[in-house]
Amino acid sequence: MSSTRNDPQEAILVVDDEDEIVQFVQDALEDKGYTVWTAFDGVTAVKEARERHPDLVILDIMLPGCDGFAVCKELREDLDIPILFLSAKQSDADKVWGFSMGADDYVMKPFSIKELIARVEAHLRRQRRVQARNRQQRPATQLRCGELTVDLGTYEVRYADSLLALTRKEFEIIQLLILHPRQIFSREVIYDRIWGMDSLGNTETVTEHIKRIRRKLAQCDVQTEYISTVWGVGYKWVANVSL
Repeated sequence: MSSTRNDPQEAILVVDDEDEIVQFVQDALEDKGYTVWTAFDGVTAVKEARERHPDLVILDIMLPGCDGFAVCKELREDLDIPILFLSAKQSDADKVWGFSMGADDYVMKPFSIKELIARVEAHLRRQRRVQARNRQQRPATQLRCGELTVDLGTYEVRYADSLLALTRKEFEIIQLLILHPRQIFSREVIYDRIWGMDSLGNTETVTEHIKRIRRKLAQCDVQTEYISTVWGVGYKWVANVSL
């Protein structure tokens, strides 16, 4: 079967407590050339994701033992991969809560397998583009805001000697804002720049990422405001920047 995907094949973890749905999604993804791993409960899903490091997770919400919201939140602590909720929960509150836990997309049951695969491929395309950019040789550039150092070459943020545990998207948001200090970026612009035009998620995830960035910065420096909210407009980097 011909494929334009990178070698080795990209791997997807499918998590659902309904055997038929798992088998249906697994067959469709394998037909497209993906490697598919499966889990039927939340605890196993976390274990599988941490041990196998899939490229993307398709995650149900109503799981035995540990629900999908809790699984997503736990995975977001140390894995920066696309997470797509696939759920029968259809309220706006459920969707917003899913994005606040760190999800990149939300697909409702009953679903079109063609749409699901299109969303999977859109997220993985962007993942490949980011990885390709990261492999390119770039001169290390460090930007400083007092004790805070943002290294654009290594994708690291440090406060004094402490390394902040940031996901890739959190770093990219910081990078976008710090490279354009005082410039206001709307949620829509940030979403397009960081997630890509072909992503099919929700700009609410930008708000949640900004909240997490602020929490992590505040753990190191509670006195300094780095990112300011311009109500009804967007966000801007307000701390003084130097090379």
